[in-house]
Amino acid sequence: MDSLVIEEGDDTPKVVLDKKKAIFEISGRSLPEDTVHFFKPVLEWLKTYKNDPNPTTDFVFKLDYTNTASSKLLLDVLQLLQTIKNTKVIWYFRDDDEDMEEAGHEFAEQVDIPFEFKAIQ
Repeated sequence: MDSLVIEEGDDTPKVVLDKKKAIFEISGRSLPEDTVHFFKPVLEWLKTYKNDPNPTTDFVFKLDYTNTASSKLLLDVLQLLQTIKNTKVIWYFRDDDEDMEEAGHEFAEQVDIPFEFKAIQ
């Protein structure tokens, strides 16, 4: 399975989905103009991955900011992740960023996936 790498832009996060290296990460700022278009390849990649996933999948979020439209699509990502066995979300947030910490907890309440929260400086 080919990896999916989308480089970070001014208003788009970096995405790395690499089954062979077991790297699953979305990081940066997420406020693309066309959120559905931006996240479509991510969702398609995950739909393929769920048919033959790794024994465990640690999906990392290191987001600095998300707009409302991105939050909806991130929930779509999380809902797809909950269909993949042995998946865990690792939610990073700056220790002074209560909004992103709270966003992670809100996502955790909406899906049936273990979340691990890590504050970074």
